[in-house]
Amino acid sequence: MNKIVKDFVDYIVSPDCPQNDKAKVKKEIQDKFSLTLDRSDFYCGSFAVRISYTKTKSFSNTVLSLSKLQKFDRIPFFVVLVSGIDNNKIFLANTTFLSKISHSSQQLSMTNIKGSFNGSDILREYHGLENNEKNFEKLFAFHQGFSWEDNLQRLVEATSGIVPTGKKYDINQEIKNNIYNSITRSKEFVKTKSYDELLDDLDSRVKKCSESILVASRIENVNIRGRLIEALVTSSDTERKILMQELAKEENNLPVYDTKNGLGDYRVSFNNGDTYTDIKTKVVYLGSNPKAYNIDKFLETMAEKNSLFFLYFIGINENGIMNTVLCSVYHKELILGTVKQFLWAGRNSRGVTQFVGEELDKILREKNFKNNIDESVAKEFIDNLIG
Repeated sequence: MNKIVKDFVDYIVSPDCPQNDKAKVKKEIQDKFSLTLDRSDFYCGSFAVRISYTKTKSFSNTVLSLSKLQKFDRIPFFVVLVSGIDNNKIFLANTTFLSKISHSSQQLSMTNIKGSFNGSDILREYHGLENNEKNFEKLFAFHQGFSWEDNLQRLVEATSGIVPTGKKYDINQEIKNNIYNSITRSKEFVKTKSYDELLDDLDSRVKKCSESILVASRIENVNIRGRLIEALVTSSDTERKILMQELAKEENNLPVYDTKNGLGDYRVSFNNGDTYTDIKTKVVYLGSNPKAYNIDKFLETMAEKNSLFFLYFIGINENGIMNTVLCSVYHKELILGTVKQFLWAGRNSRGVTQFVGEELDKILREKNFKNNIDESVAKEFIDNLIG
């Protein structure tokens, strides 16, 4: 979050900001931060905000329609609660921090954005972080890892009670043992020439399109940026050439590319294992926590006899591509930086995982990266995912 956002948040919770009077708060923030008024919402290029009021301390009133939130969901969206008997409170209310949609949402679907959320639908805590001014930067980094479609699907299921597609992967003891075996396979594979060949192959692909990757890295939307760079790295030479030409031709009219809906963007088989590799880009000077992988797809794939799962991280700093790392999903430090997203775990799914950006930055800054696979830590990780 930039200085404008920080200054706004600090002002709202400071004694300088009017208290107990919604009209005064609205006038002050509009004048002080040169905000544009859009009906009842204020916004600028850095953030948007809705001011709500309660006579007491409770916050159950309707805040905003989901369709209106869609307009602002790419930037921090704040709700400021002005109370008649208490100091101002401020919450981050992007879709990641909503538990459900409450008001007039019976017809909500992926293609019909209906309904509004109440103050009580805003999560007060997310992964151990209180939803307050002390944690907004970390919280928004989590939000950036998910797309509007990701959160909409979750909210549709949580709100309307529709049965989600797919099926939770059924795991018995035999399957669990097969998944455990993937830890040993990974530990052995990273010491072989096959691992070096896979890394060299991916590095060579990055080298062919490094300038285009730098152009794509400037895309503000984390999900579009990630899908496009995945495509640049994993495509055939012909497909990559077309994408590079489109990027070079008009940077502001970026090509759209949907990656395959499975585990691993890039699959290669060797004599000692079948590798599934996800391509992940991390801009190290930006705070973001990239979405990782679907847990059920991961477990089902790791139960295969020869499967291996890797993350190929492309680190980008102000000067360009700073480093690339081919990291086993069981690398100890990566496990410590992997978060299980409980809000996505539902009736037919174990949910998804997300990487903590700060931990990825540490991995990418290692000069001589080596996979560190601790079998006991990896087994505990798998048990946690199975739940």
